[in-house]
Amino acid sequence: MQLAICTDVFADLSYTEMLDKVKSLGIDAVEMTAGGWGARKHCDTARLLENPAELKVFQEELEKRGMRIAALNTSCNPLWPSGTGEEYKKSMYACVDLAEKLGVTKIVAMAGLPAGNETDTTPNWITSTVSWPDFMAPAYEYQWKVTIAFWKEFAEYAKNHKIEQIAIEEFPGTMVWSAETMLKLREATDPIIGINLDPSHMMILGADPIAAARALKGCIYHVHGKDARIERGLADTNGILEPKPVTKSSDRVWNYVAVGCGKDLQWWKEFFSVLSMMGYHGDISLEMEDLTMSVEAGVNTSIDALRQTISQ
Repeated sequence: MQLAICTDVFADLSYTEMLDKVKSLGIDAVEMTAGGWGARKHCDTARLLENPAELKVFQEELEKRGMRIAALNTSCNPLWPSGTGEEYKKSMYACVDLAEKLGVTKIVAMAGLPAGNETDTTPNWITSTVSWPDFMAPAYEYQWKVTIAFWKEFAEYAKNHKIEQIAIEEFPGTMVWSAETMLKLREATDPIIGINLDPSHMMILGADPIAAARALKGCIYHVHGKDARIERGLADTNGILEPKPVTKSSDRVWNYVAVGCGKDLQWWKEFFSVLSMMGYHGDISLEMEDLTMSVEAGVNTSIDALRQTISQ
């Protein structure tokens, strides 16, 4: 396994400044947003597709530093029935086009979340039983129908443009938020679809990412190095569902934190050991979203923890 980094954490730096910063940290692989709702600060997909000269320079800056692209990220909600949803969808296809030109064979995405029926326009994440009220089951069935149809079509387009892996992040608030929902989508669509296993999202829902890794053997295509902490006292009182803004760290029942500030290093060693046993030997892409400390502190803390624990 090799350490990579999601570059949106350095969105205030230019492309070349970001590359130099990442290289100074001893990291040679980057995951950049090229579609969806990410910053896209370092990868202007439209310009790179329209201007071969800029694309050439973009690649040369990587090559002269001995760096590579671990994946292009296009996370968003393409299933939102709105103009914004349509723009997200277009950006995902453009990301595939750019990946082909760059020789990148893996993209990271999210499954998306439809509305509850054909006439609704608000995405609806169903987290309670569909047994009651009686309109819940048809809504859930409709959402899966829409989700599967989109991903069948997108997977076919990706394959035709030399993409080998679509790594879908199991993200709360989307149709794929667990090992079971990941396997459901994969089985209904195409084996090109696998998981971007982000352990932090499983942690905040009470799942065990290590057990999930075993269940997902053979379809783990990408891994985010990201930690979370369920806050003692608050979660005991209110449970783990948390709609408060992520900026309200002190009041939330859980928070994304630097690696090692949620689970200890022994846990992370076991996690990576099990990933290796399950056949995953790819990149571990640090995604630093800890708002309880500075970016510099969060990045350095996480890198230190990951270097002590990843299986190489």
